[in-house]
Amino acid sequence: MNQVAGNTVVTLGYTLADPDGNLLDAGNEPIVYLHGGHDGIFVPVEEALEGKSVGDSVTIKLQPSESFGEYDTELVQIEPLENLPEELEVGMMIEAEVADGADGNSFFYTVTGIAEGKAVLDGNHPLAGVALVFNCTVTAIRPARAEEIAARQPL
Repeated sequence: MNQVAGNTVVTLGYTLADPDGNLLDAGNEPIVYLHGGHDGIFVPVEEALEGKSVGDSVTIKLQPSESFGEYDTELVQIEPLENLPEELEVGMMIEAEVADGADGNSFFYTVTGIAEGKAVLDGNHPLAGVALVFNCTVTAIRPARAEEIAARQPL
């Protein structure tokens, strides 16, 4: 298999920057995903990689709606510290149960502020609302195994 196509496992070296060129992720670990509409990578990236070969590079500009979503102010909460399970510091991520009646659903929040006995918890992805420039190079391609296709991800 020498081209990126449906049901291939693709390995990418990558960097992620904002539109001003500020590096957001140096890509120290490669991305390995199952190509072909299995939701393993952003759709515009997958579309740009279709038919590429090992050594090919692409740069894709992603709007927030194509990546981590728009910033949602409704996902920001202020909670009294005594309601929270641990000593908190700004920048920490905590996991909390979602209060929507669903069983066992948890949600991750970033602590963005602590003052006057309360913490500000932000449930948005840290890159929500940010346009991104994704630069990647295909470093490996192989046919997916049947169990990987069934699982919709590389195993």
